[in-house]
Amino acid sequence: MFGRFLSAEKRRQQLLGKAPEGPVRDYLAHPFPDDRQGILDTVIVSMDFETTGLDTQKDDILSIGYVELQHGAIRLAGATHIYLEAQQAIPEASAVIHRITDDMAADAGKPLSAIMTEMLDYLKGKVILAHHADIERTFLQKACKELWGFAPIFPMIDTLELARQWFDRRNMHFSPHELRLFNLRDRYGLPRYPAHNALTDALSTAELFLAQMDYIGDAHKLRLKQFLVRGK
Repeated sequence: MFGRFLSAEKRRQQLLGKAPEGPVRDYLAHPFPDDRQGILDTVIVSMDFETTGLDTQKDDILSIGYVELQHGAIRLAGATHIYLEAQQAIPEASAVIHRITDDMAADAGKPLSAIMTEMLDYLKGKVILAHHADIERTFLQKACKELWGFAPIFPMIDTLELARQWFDRRNMHFSPHELRLFNLRDRYGLPRYPAHNALTDALSTAELFLAQMDYIGDAHKLRLKQFLVRGK
């Protein structure tokens, strides 16, 4: 899982040659960060989505929360929470969980095309951090494919996979429940925040990642390649 960032960089170059003109090509034209650089020198964007559900074939992004990390610190001044226009009626069961209603999405929501154009520009040269990163990756790629007919890859760090690796290296049995964000935060003595708010969950993930790094120790010696998951 780790140390495969060079193949991701090669894939970026390959995709660049195939990408149509537009935001996706502009994003891919910017090199990914060097995997040999220090993790503390890397600009990391902790990101979380609230969606209408987890089926990427039919569900959509409703809100995006993100906050940057660099030099072992969370940049709260740049924390951002965005609501998107709903592309379909929000299921009642979904609204109960994330508390985003049709009216909220209509009043505060921004068009997906505008948000994704801004997001791709913002993510140039940065690494995405998420808990269970396949969700954010898949929804990002789905949105790009729907808008521009082409999906890029994204360099990502996954706090869930880091935790899984920690258990595996110690030959410790664990249940999927133990890998949930709030349970892992409990393990590191972090406070419990209300769940299912994109910005709060992005901040929760950022704090968990810093705790995971602190547990490893010698953060100034850690390299980006030790944390990256394989691009898909």
